[in-house]
Amino acid sequence: MRTSTKVFAKVYLWVLLLVLYAPIAFIVVFSFTEAKSLGNWTGFSTALYQNLFNGSMQNSSGLLAAVKNTLLIALAASVVATILGTIAAIGIYHLHGRKKNVMTFLNNIPMINPDIITGVSLFLLFVFLGISQGYMTVILAHITFCTPYVVLNVMPKLQQMNPNIYEAALDLGATPAQALRKVLVPALRPGMISGFILSFTMSLDDFAVTFFTRGTIGLDTLSTYIYADARKGGLTPELKPLMSIIFLIILIVLLVINIRQSKQQSDKH
Repeated sequence: MRTSTKVFAKVYLWVLLLVLYAPIAFIVVFSFTEAKSLGNWTGFSTALYQNLFNGSMQNSSGLLAAVKNTLLIALAASVVATILGTIAAIGIYHLHGRKKNVMTFLNNIPMINPDIITGVSLFLLFVFLGISQGYMTVILAHITFCTPYVVLNVMPKLQQMNPNIYEAALDLGATPAQALRKVLVPALRPGMISGFILSFTMSLDDFAVTFFTRGTIGLDTLSTYIYADARKGGLTPELKPLMSIIFLIILIVLLVINIRQSKQQSDKH
């Protein structure tokens, strides 16, 4: 019985991984052919990569502008969300009883709330306040839904940390700011890095919130660019190598982080 259960678990795991990664592998493979339609193999070629990097593709300025906007918005939103989320996690951690439960519950709501509701709500808020929509509103919107994820990543590190270390630093003459910078931040750094990476990927991936808060100034991110491109009847072929490169970069970053964490754990033991 146990053997059959283990076999079923392994088969289920491999099927799940296949379903998750087969589409990505499909895009990577067909990024090395000149065919415009996905699934049509016309022979190995790096022409799409060359078009992507030398700007010879059709509407290259629009795609490159979308990539630039996506990276700038994701970076700005992730940095601010990491700072705000870390401070919020410290504040929530030091609450007690019902107040702590209420704040934890309120922090979880934006993560469960559908993106379209968040996007429409922020759109109506910006209109009510008379704020012109553009870069700033998109960044504020991304900070709003990224911050709770940082709190979720930092909170476990606070729970693992010795609560007396901060008080000991204050007793030894450190100011609260010095204790925060030299004691709390080093202890919370792994959670902050995880929160930053998660915020960055959430911002890269977002469509609904960006769509409702970008206004009518022609601001495009990758998600809105792909949406508009698909509505025209097809996707720009150079999107295949671009998606492959983004996936490869994220994969390398995750591998580096996991290897470093494994080495740190092995050093502790």
